[in-house]
Amino acid sequence: MRQLDDKIIYMLNTTIPTESFKSQMDPSAKCKDLFEQIQTGHRKREQAISRCLSASKEKVKQLRNQRDNGDNSPQLLKTLRKEQNTMRLLQSELSVEDVVKNRTNQVYYERCRSFYKPSIIDP
Repeated sequence: MRQLDDKIIYMLNTTIPTESFKSQMDPSAKCKDLFEQIQTGHRKREQAISRCLSASKEKVKQLRNQRDNGDNSPQLLKTLRKEQNTMRLLQSELSVEDVVKNRTNQVYYERCRSFYKPSIIDP
């Protein structure tokens, strides 16, 4: 899902024409379209990670309730630790997503600011 972010420099190079090709394409429309693609991708990834994180939190809560009700089986404790680790990884992934989002937005702004200025860039 991060393919656009990983290839942002390439996308910008193909989106923004050189001086000799400016008359043949509309860089404003290209930059606007690219911006919308970037924002849609960021939203979808963040929603997906948040859904997984919510599901993981709910599972941890259920497992803790089972443990608190006296079930101290090794299998339950192992599953609880595994799910807690998954939850931590997903929380970490949200932080990584913020870094990726900021980098992509910065690169986009540097290259497209003279062609298209979005009213709001999601932080």
